[in-house]
Amino acid sequence: MNKGFLIDMDGVIYGGNHLIPGADKFIAALQKRNIPFLFLTNNSQRTPRDVVNKLSGLGIEVEEDNVFTSAIATGWFLARMKPEGTAYVLGEGGLINSLHEHGYALVTQNPDFVVVGEGRNFTLEMVNHAVDMILDGAKLIATNLDPSPKTKGWTNLGIKSVVAMIEEATGVKAFSVGKPSPVMMRVARKKLGLETVNTTIIGDTMDTDILGGIQMGYRTILTLSGVSKRADLKSYAFAPDLIVNTIGELNLDEWLEGPSSFLHEQASRNGKLMVAN
Repeated sequence: MNKGFLIDMDGVIYGGNHLIPGADKFIAALQKRNIPFLFLTNNSQRTPRDVVNKLSGLGIEVEEDNVFTSAIATGWFLARMKPEGTAYVLGEGGLINSLHEHGYALVTQNPDFVVVGEGRNFTLEMVNHAVDMILDGAKLIATNLDPSPKTKGWTNLGIKSVVAMIEEATGVKAFSVGKPSPVMMRVARKKLGLETVNTTIIGDTMDTDILGGIQMGYRTILTLSGVSKRADLKSYAFAPDLIVNTIGELNLDEWLEGPSSFLHEQASRNGKLMVAN
């Protein structure tokens, strides 16, 4: 049976505009052996072409079919819930393109859904307009619920902040499509044609990548090159199958041969890798 990977991007492949050591070699190894993989990102601003261009600038050449965003997952979900529906969007290019591609019309009155994604181009007046639409019966959808990084100078509040404001104003809870939602995690796996047992997710965030993978029954690998750190694990009731400092440390051959035996072998011989369960 085929085995494959769902791979987070920021914090796993790159940090800002810098390639994380070994990430290019890992992706090249997957490509050389025809191992299926998808870059799985909650960022709904970027189109797949935007992602491909960014990776190319870092020395990683992939196709648009290797990219799966929360915007794509949201378009798929809405088309399933109500084919050829309408949406009022607080978001940007990647989300708008995906909704169009899935047969949705973008409207400014009486939408079926209010959809919130990343962006800097919507105003408080637009948020107020969205609140009125929801109070009139529109359903509230979030592409994801990623929080703000809570650092000075950050110019994007984070979707979680914007959605929380709308939820408070309407009394309506948003449905989130992106990681760790099973919607995005399952559709991504099926896009690769993988069975659950043969799917591994690699991510840097316990609350999204690892949580989502565990809930779906996937194998999980946490990299310490991004958000979550080893000391953070004591705060969680769940844990990844494996922790590596960077994706470049992962021995692909041994992992593909059998994660269970690989974990025990690595735990006994390499202190940088830790068996988490």
